[in-house]
Amino acid sequence: MSETDWNAFIDQTNARMATLRLAMPDQSKGFAALAQAATAPGALDPKTKELIALAIGITARCDGCLAFHAKAARKFGATREEIAETIGVAVYMGGGPSMIYGAEALAAYDALG
Repeated sequence: MSETDWNAFIDQTNARMATLRLAMPDQSKGFAALAQAATAPGALDPKTKELIALAIGITARCDGCLAFHAKAARKFGATREEIAETIGVAVYMGGGPSMIYGAEALAAYDALG
């Protein structure tokens, strides 16, 4: 996905997710509540939580996760250096495939600025 238009990808994914939410409203409400609770400020600030989510997205090889969490990390003030360190931890935990998805995550971060 290195030539991805990450903003268009987010728009397309949001449209598909809206269709899915209509098809399974109860589960979607539950997932939304979980997401809200998980990302709320607490012992960890929202930026740290987004960096964790980005690292998990890298190791899980989830393109949508890269897009949404790179964008959110940027929104909460994550620097490019923090993104790079997050990618480093993901590579440590996930090996070569995480290196490939780490490159995608950095490209998403750079493109969504």
